[in-house]
Amino acid sequence: MRASLRFGTGRTVPVPTDVRNDEARSRYELVLDGEVIGIADYRIEGDEVVFPHTEIDPAFRGRGFGEVLVQGAMEDVRAAGRTVVPRCWFVVEFLELHPEFADLRAA
Repeated sequence: MRASLRFGTGRTVPVPTDVRNDEARSRYELVLDGEVIGIADYRIEGDEVVFPHTEIDPAFRGRGFGEVLVQGAMEDVRAAGRTVVPRCWFVVEFLELHPEFADLRAA
């Protein structure tokens, strides 16, 4: 997956990132150059995945990395055939801004 690193000048540079599911820690991790720069905690309740908290390292905030992390998590949830219960404001906002993932929201 590629993220675009945004600079204050408005210039963007594509950077390779990886979103991985760390099941032992119940979280998705956003990895850049081998370093975890963001997490999305979750818990599984039956067929639902509850997302209570996401966080991006302060040094990387405001550059689109949060969206990359949540998109990767949503794609993984979809592939697993589950739905999402967003408890974190960022996940709620992501789902509102990305209608292509609206079908994942639990009823």
